[in-house]
Amino acid sequence: MTDTHMIDDTPVAGLEDNDDLALVKKMQLGRDQMVHEIRKVIVGQDSVIEELLIALFAGGHCLVTGVPGLAKTLLIKTVADILQLNFSRIQFTPDLMPSDVVGSEIVEESDGRRKLVFVKGPIFTNILLADEINRTPPKTQSSLLEAMEERQVTAAGVTHKMSSPFFVLATQNPIELEGTYPLPEAQLDRFMFKMELGYLTEEEEVQVVSSTTRVVDRTVSHPLSGEDILAFQRVARQVPAAQAVVQYAVHLVHSTRPQSPASPQFVKDWVTWGAGIRASQNLVLAGKVRALLHGRYNVSFNDIRALAPSVLRHRIQLNFHAEAERITTDELIRRVLDTVRAPGA
Repeated sequence: MTDTHMIDDTPVAGLEDNDDLALVKKMQLGRDQMVHEIRKVIVGQDSVIEELLIALFAGGHCLVTGVPGLAKTLLIKTVADILQLNFSRIQFTPDLMPSDVVGSEIVEESDGRRKLVFVKGPIFTNILLADEINRTPPKTQSSLLEAMEERQVTAAGVTHKMSSPFFVLATQNPIELEGTYPLPEAQLDRFMFKMELGYLTEEEEVQVVSSTTRVVDRTVSHPLSGEDILAFQRVARQVPAAQAVVQYAVHLVHSTRPQSPASPQFVKDWVTWGAGIRASQNLVLAGKVRALLHGRYNVSFNDIRALAPSVLRHRIQLNFHAEAERITTDELIRRVLDTVRAPGA
């Protein structure tokens, strides 16, 4: 992931402006610099780091799952520190209320008069860490919906715009179910990626233990700014995607829906609900960013296939037949990818 893939100066449709071409090179260099800074703090997890940066450059939100102690929170805090963006952390608990997230109106007295004043909550930031998001009831979880989709919050009939850029990076513990609440489908669908952190290798774990049990300088530099991220989001949308690639992404998503004629029989047997249209949109948009970071000016079928697990795994609901046969969502996605071949594959 850290290898540099330089991009030549050949203009392509959609990226003909020299400023855009320079911005593409800055995006790739910035990715490499950010990975270098993250490596000062985080060991391993290459694929998760790559997808987290893809989501940032595409303007998408991320849900990060993993057992305790795998540095989920530390990774997100490190990214915020590197970018020097405003950062808020909300520890989601069963007693957390929507007003604790969005804010509330208070009575303020001035010149002998009382008036209602809206006090903004921690959601008004650039990077919001929703820590253990599944520990709060759906009512509080839903307070994030409008902000994640429309980049605004409505309180007491008044709409308040969010800061730009705005990212929700949520963590979730997949093994401790006591005192947790399942995330509603509408909430899950607003995350571009659901990424799973696995255990480190023995060598990586030795490196972590060695570095965390002695004095180490973890000061990071700041190669990119919030303005750079916004510029990357703009230029990524100018990357062309061939009609065949878009059709492949859509066909892949349709194949996860048991109601679709395109779905394989095992999907009809094991799936209650498949992925929606946001999955197709996120596959193509994230594919554009991945293409640029890998030195290409167009999206390939391999970009779509590489990102499919993280885009689809939280958008597919398995039924009891799949659970009885111990079929996981990742296993189902692997079978779909094996069944739905890209043109010419």
